[in-house]
Amino acid sequence: MASSREKFNMAEKPQKHSRLWYALERFLAFFYNAPVGGKITKIDCKGLKPPYLILGNHASMVDFTMMIKAARPHPVSWVASIEEFNGREHIFRRMGNIYKRKFTNDITVVRHILHVLKRNKGIVGMYPEARFTLAGINERLDKALGKLVKTAKVPVVTLMLKGNFLRSPQWNKHPYRKVPVIAEMRQIITKEDAETLPAEVLQERIEKAFSYDDYAYQYENGIKIKSKERATNLHKILYQCPHCKAEGSTYSKGTKIWCQSCGKVWEMDELGILHCENGEDIFTRVPDWYRWERENVRKEVRSGNYRFEDTARVELLKSSHDGFVPLGNVKLTHDYNGFSMRGEIDGKPFEYDRDPATMYSCHIEYDYKGRGDAIDLALPDETYFVFPLNAVNCLTKLHFATEEVHDYVAEQRAANK
Repeated sequence: MASSREKFNMAEKPQKHSRLWYALERFLAFFYNAPVGGKITKIDCKGLKPPYLILGNHASMVDFTMMIKAARPHPVSWVASIEEFNGREHIFRRMGNIYKRKFTNDITVVRHILHVLKRNKGIVGMYPEARFTLAGINERLDKALGKLVKTAKVPVVTLMLKGNFLRSPQWNKHPYRKVPVIAEMRQIITKEDAETLPAEVLQERIEKAFSYDDYAYQYENGIKIKSKERATNLHKILYQCPHCKAEGSTYSKGTKIWCQSCGKVWEMDELGILHCENGEDIFTRVPDWYRWERENVRKEVRSGNYRFEDTARVELLKSSHDGFVPLGNVKLTHDYNGFSMRGEIDGKPFEYDRDPATMYSCHIEYDYKGRGDAIDLALPDETYFVFPLNAVNCLTKLHFATEEVHDYVAEQRAANK
């Protein structure tokens, strides 16, 4: 293995799962799942055995322990974002895990997945949305999943959790809410399917399986969240007021979210429904408000007027030993040319460019490790965490805009061929 002071060695093949670490995983998973119930219903899984690919929706850390429970008595090798290896690379290697830089096209990762499936005859666990859900609903998937399954020729299982988002939404992870978590483990692609069906059909099956709504689950099952902080930081995703249309004007605390521009106030009740206290109930569900914001970003991008610019602090994820290394401040831009950063680091010009065609989405973190709101921008051999310094509550819009610019630019380039 390369020295821990060197860059992460992306080429090193994943190890076989350590029996000691797997025993510890199962021990910890038992206690971690106990408070949430963790009931798993298995469908069409009779006779299922490794190797296979297990795909899950992702909202909180309980997702990992539920997958351990679902796959037992066999260990899972996860495809994990590289920052998760920071400071614990040796442990993650012993767990058989695979490096991944988010939203980069890296054939090495595919080779490692195939190595675990074909050579190690193991189980590979993936969260194909490649991020936590922000509003309790499904996010976009990588369009190459069907091709991966076609190449691997192994069964595909989904593990779809309900209640995991409600218990710990990304914009307000703690304290945990008292919400039961359940899961459905379903084989959606058999080995024969993987061998005989076209990649496009396999992709369609996967995308169809990834349709969920945790707020609908809450309301339909009468799950009351009595936490007095249930709406705190909700403005991180509901950044635009549906009444006055102002962006970055919302704020939230306790059980309320309000617009600091027009004064409209909403109360979130125990079933997750929003009630406007001084105006029309334009949106009563968080996912509907969230989708409306996305549609507004889509219109802005397609009008030709979209552009984001700010000064940002940049940190480089250098190695497992050195972790995040502060580089300095740069000019951050996102427009129809993709993401760019310009500045001076250690007296030398610093430039970063990412073509929108190579980035179908982006990973964002609200108040990452207490250091501020961050965007994860990567290249095949570098990972930068970028912290906008002046723009108010801009992450969710950047998340939408990355996807919409990708689509728009791809359409324009196709039309001009």
